[in-house]
Amino acid sequence: MPGRRPERLLARAVATAREDLGVIVARDPSVRRRREALLHPALPALWTYRLAHGLHLRGHRLAARLVGNLGRLASGGVEIHPGATLGRRVFVDHGSGVVIGEMAVVGDDVTIYHQVTLGAVGWWRDNGRAPGARRHPVVGDRVVLGAGATVLGPVLIGDDALIGAGALVTEDVPAGARVTAPPGLVTVRRPGQSTGQSTGQTPGQSPEPDRILEESIEYAAEH
Repeated sequence: MPGRRPERLLARAVATAREDLGVIVARDPSVRRRREALLHPALPALWTYRLAHGLHLRGHRLAARLVGNLGRLASGGVEIHPGATLGRRVFVDHGSGVVIGEMAVVGDDVTIYHQVTLGAVGWWRDNGRAPGARRHPVVGDRVVLGAGATVLGPVLIGDDALIGAGALVTEDVPAGARVTAPPGLVTVRRPGQSTGQSTGQTPGQSPEPDRILEESIEYAAEH
């Protein structure tokens, strides 16, 4: 009956909120119980996003952006565009510097760490696309996006993929694949050498980048 629709919407909202709290307790070892999860920085971002997304779908774009901005402030820097599509049980850990663009699609059970960007390549590329063409990534179910990972453009990240910390993705990633960034180079100074003295290597540049990248991929596969 028409009169029952608000009750169904409220019941669905309560069930989703409980699910969100359960996900935080399950994936954040520092949170012991659901009452503590209420203070997690991911919640303001997710809950205001859902409200903003509903407004966006109904054509209330300005109101949606206002709600989204409030969520960004309350969460400490999680920016989810109201036009983005997020699945169930999405977990944003630490809640700082995360950006999810307007046309991004995020599947169920996705884990997003801080400083992750799901963005477009840039206006110089997007202005040349056909009207309505996708500009942002599609992320499958159960994907993990490590801290500082950047995924740009209308790429597809397959189910169960792992995007490692600091990785840059501009091409499709198959389901179950792993993308890792090269590890940092450790340079040992000789006795008596000053901090700014050259060692004959470019700072931050590995003398064997291919070997190091291969070893990092093998390590990620084994762990």
